[in-house]
Amino acid sequence: MRFVTELPCATTEEEHVEVPVSDGTRLSARIWRPVSSDREPVPAVLEYIPYRKRDLSSVRDSMHHPYLAGHGYACVRVDLRGTGESEGVLTDEYLEQEQADAEDVLAWLAAQPWCDGTTGMMGISWGAFAALQVAARQPPSLRAVVIASFTDDRYADDMHYMGGALLSDNLAEAGTMFAYGTCPPDPAVVGARWREMWHERLAHTRPWVLQWLRHQRRDDYWRHASVCEDYAAVRCPVLASSGWADGYSNAVTRLLANLDVPRKGLIGPWSHKYPHVGEPGPAIGYLQEVVRWWDHWLKGVDNGVMDGPMLRTWMQDSVPPSTSYEERPGRWVGEPDWPSPHVRPVCHPLRGYRIDPPEEAAEAAGPGDRARHDAALTVRSPLSVGQFAGKWASYNAPPDLPYDQREEDGGSLVFETRTLTERVEILGSPTVELEFSADEPVAMVAARLSDVSPDGAATRVTYGLLNLTHRNGIGTPEPLEPGARYRATVELNGVAQAFPPGHRIRLSLSTSYWPLAWPPPRPVRLTVYEGRSTLTLPVRPVREPDVVPADPFGGPEAAPPLATTQLTAPEQRWEVKRDLVDYRSELEIVKDRGTVRYEDIGLDVGIRAHERYTAVADDFTSARGEAAWTTRFRRGDWDVRVETRTVLRCSGTEFHVDATLDGFENDRRVFSRTWNETLPRDLL
Repeated sequence: MRFVTELPCATTEEEHVEVPVSDGTRLSARIWRPVSSDREPVPAVLEYIPYRKRDLSSVRDSMHHPYLAGHGYACVRVDLRGTGESEGVLTDEYLEQEQADAEDVLAWLAAQPWCDGTTGMMGISWGAFAALQVAARQPPSLRAVVIASFTDDRYADDMHYMGGALLSDNLAEAGTMFAYGTCPPDPAVVGARWREMWHERLAHTRPWVLQWLRHQRRDDYWRHASVCEDYAAVRCPVLASSGWADGYSNAVTRLLANLDVPRKGLIGPWSHKYPHVGEPGPAIGYLQEVVRWWDHWLKGVDNGVMDGPMLRTWMQDSVPPSTSYEERPGRWVGEPDWPSPHVRPVCHPLRGYRIDPPEEAAEAAGPGDRARHDAALTVRSPLSVGQFAGKWASYNAPPDLPYDQREEDGGSLVFETRTLTERVEILGSPTVELEFSADEPVAMVAARLSDVSPDGAATRVTYGLLNLTHRNGIGTPEPLEPGARYRATVELNGVAQAFPPGHRIRLSLSTSYWPLAWPPPRPVRLTVYEGRSTLTLPVRPVREPDVVPADPFGGPEAAPPLATTQLTAPEQRWEVKRDLVDYRSELEIVKDRGTVRYEDIGLDVGIRAHERYTAVADDFTSARGEAAWTTRFRRGDWDVRVETRTVLRCSGTEFHVDATLDGFENDRRVFSRTWNETLPRDLL
């Protein structure tokens, strides 16, 4: 990373500006803008998230917004209502109120004397969700958006549910927001009101996991703010990016395929990170690309930003299995459109534990091979399959990518190609078409695609989940009749991956994938009818030209980050444990930032997250998840701590949620609340 200290425009900063919204609530904004904007108004760019601009996101903000402001933009970081120093309470994600507030903020920005009346929105994760969702509401000043690591489908492609299966990240993210939504405002900004504002947050916050578990189907709750419900609502240009190691690897190509506006896509090897700080690398000069985007769409500069391929992506080379990579070898490739004219689906029949070459499919369809069509293979996976699956969305801290899949494959139904004689490259979403039966009314299948090296090591390339009660449409479950035959399609996450000669491609099917996904109520024996089941790979022929230079972006750069001091050491842990006495297994995750002093405001902040996922033997109702957070803010004699804990348990028919929220001033408990609630399982 190159830190840039000399930029085209001298800038000024306003650390706390109150922005009024329609109901009288005042949101807290931090603004960086060119000094010259007092006499020469400039476009405004909004980043709108709940992650506390004064402290928790301040280092990242200090790298982005002064850089963009130095290139001629008024950059504005606003905390959502109920977070940071903004008034109110944050009660859930992507609410109508949140989006209406954003429209009010944009209107306020467009009316400021230093703004020329045009605005853009940018962000990663929540900020990208917000930008895309607000774009679909078509506020008059909004001219373009820049989004990273996001989805357009809140039910089928977010951290809550995947293929109708419940993700453990549903609990983990609920724990995150339980903590963030109950943090206090800073009295150095809001004064004596801080305690009243804080207690309002404590009193009106509920564990979000309760709301998310009340909506186990694709209902109006999830349709709200899912842009996929009406792509035509987005009428402004979109620059969209993500990473292959992220949980949000699919939405970029969906937007490219479905939007009817100027659009560009960028997918690297990264986890849940902005591309200029992307891990695994290579990181790229993303902020330079963002400046070009804003220059063209907000200032009308004819700079060729729309030239070249619609999609630029990192074609990943083969690597040994590891839970973390500093760099992923590969190269940039470009596609003129999406769907790409260069990518063709290649269908491989599954027969005799093999992934057959497509040219053998015609033979397999002949009358002489009819018996093979009805040959049945079965799998009944132990609950331990999935302990090396890694995180649904990798953050690369602690190392959280999937490890060697050989142990997982021991409890799976495995199909493999012959040893490859030529390099094979895929770009897009592989699919598995299954003809199957099951011995339980509720069942799931996890499909994993791995790159198997000559020494046998198996690196997971991509995967997909399907709750088989959702076989006729994600979000519309129907119970299975034990023994009856069905067909279902499992779509795997999109990826760009090269398989070299001498390697094999492996497809693994399992009936559990805990703790990445919550298991069904009972163990399931799944029968797969080979010959009637296929794997389809999106093959990009190696001979296709890459049409992008080897380094199309230049090196990453940003403004210098704010000064911080690490007062106590951080801790990161990702441990898989097995007790062979009582057969208890556990995945323990610790993400402890230690205590950090933000030197510009003299504030010490400590954050510790502790997740634990356990199960006993093959008792699928013993699955248990826990997410506990401690946040602490301290300056002089002001010392505030919040402790949250959420536990999710189950029976065969119900989910049980136990949660606690405790607030402390100077180690004295001043608030405490407990929840113990039960919700029915809905074919889950």
